[in-house]
Amino acid sequence: MSNAKVDIQKATQDAQVPELDSKYRLIIVAAKRSKQLQRGAKPRIDIDSQKHKPTRIALEEVIRGKVPFEIKDATAAAAAAEA
Repeated sequence: MSNAKVDIQKATQDAQVPELDSKYRLIIVAAKRSKQLQRGAKPRIDIDSQKHKPTRIALEEVIRGKVPFEIKDATAAAAAAEA
């Protein structure tokens, strides 16, 4: 098993953020945060950004609960779009 796969499985089990109910949600949130970092956002954890890629920094931030996010109900979002 690859090291990244082990990290993701461990993160979903040990996540400090209760909304991380699956590894897929973890990946989606980390990917969006990684894009922010690539566009110039400052890391929210103490980590050497010269040694670590934005994807690794983002994953670590999400695992530590440093990236706020909310899950929107798909039916509520569709109803709001129609209004």
